[in-house]
Formats: sequence, structure tokens, C-alpha cells
Amino acid sequence: MRRGARVSRITLDPVQARVLGVLLEKQVTTPDAYPLSLNALVAGCNQKSNRDPVMTLGEAAVRDAVEALVGDTLAREQGSAGGRTRRFSHRLDSRLFGELEFSREERAVLCVLLLRGPQTPGEIRARTDRLAQFADLAALEAVIAHLAGRADGPHVEALAREPGRREVRYRQLFCTQGAPVAQPQPYRAAPPSQAPAARPAADADALQALEARLRAAEARIAALEALVMGPGLAGSDGP
Repeated sequence: MRRGARVSRITLDPVQARVLGVLLEKQVTTPDAYPLSLNALVAGCNQKSNRDPVMTLGEAAVRDAVEALVGDTLAREQGSAGGRTRRFSHRLDSRLFGELEFSREERAVLCVLLLRGPQTPGEIRARTDRLAQFADLAALEAVIAHLAGRADGPHVEALAREPGRREVRYRQLFCTQGAPVAQPQPYRAAPPSQAPAARPAADADALQALEARLRAAEARIAALEALVMGPGLAGSDGP
């Protein structure tokens, strides 16, 4: 397989890639809820299992992505019976009357690559178990080779073997960018000029509070001694 000679005719950004992967997955795994509502699409995109990386996408971002897929004829919008709920399905099984149409096995491979990033053939086979059946690893590798060599592609490619790995990983070519991940806010230490000034004041307050508690404890002990020993014995040093 010669890398870099051609590019896929499908070009997606990371959010569009996630949305398309969800549509492919849910068509098979939750057929009763398919086509998907926008809410179901958002939930599928932000799902924590079977996703790499895990994403946190808002409704507006998912809506823009699926509408872009509809505009590129990669998805279609289907209204509900009442016409109130917008529902969406992919078109990789019937795009433009056969142009860029993918088989069930090809869609399964593309689905897990869209949702989980580069993977080895063994990983792909394990993760497509609910989406399509492959008799053995050779059957899966034949599908990968077909996706890499299609006249309208390639749609997948092999990555350079990583040090210490025996197996080659494959990635989809619809979207080769990294998916957006919410980055945690960096820790910001207090400016050095403020830290020394704030600490002595806090220490002084803590010391005053401790002294007040000690005085209160001493007063309670003295009261208890007076109660137990009686007025005549409290404070006496001997007979």
C-alpha cells in the first residue's frame, strides 16, 4: 500500500468525524432509536465507553456538524411522524445512488476507526464484533486492504510501525486531525509577593483561636474540680 499517493474524497473535521461514527454505530447497536434525534447524537458523541478520546460537545457543535454532513450528502435528515423532532441517519450505505457506497463490513471498520482512532487489525476485529462478522483476521485484513485501495479512496492507511510494536496500526482518512479535547485549566500559584504577606496574618489568627480554646478548657476543668472536691477541698494543698 503506497502512502500519500491519493486522499479520501471525504474530508471531515474532528466533530463531524465523531458524529458520523456515532450514526454508523447506532444504526446497528440501537436500531429501535435510529435515525437519531439531536439529543441522542449529543449523548452518543459524549459517550465515555468505546470512544477515544472522550469528548464533551455541546448541542450547537453537534447540530452544526450533522448539518454539514447533510450538506455533503453524507447524512440525511428525517422528520418524525409528528414533524417536531429532527432525526438523522448516515448515507454511507446509499450515497448518491451508489457512489461512495460502503458495504456493512467496510462501514464497521470505518466506524471503529472514526470513534476510537488508529488501531491494529486485532483491535478492529474485536471492536467490530457487534457491527459486522469477520470469519477470521484475514477476512478483516482483506476489507482493510479494499478500503485502502478503492478507486474513490483510499479511506484508510497504515501508520509507521511504532518502536516495540509488532503489529501495524491503521487509521481512517476521512479526518486525520486530532479530536478536540477539553483541556483542564492550568494551576496558577499565587504571586510570590502576596504569599508571604498572607501567611503571618493567618498564623496569628490561628494562634489566637488556639489560646482562646485553651483558656476555655482550663475554666471548665477548674469548674469540674470544684464540683467534685467540694468547696472546702477545691484548691487545698493538704490537711
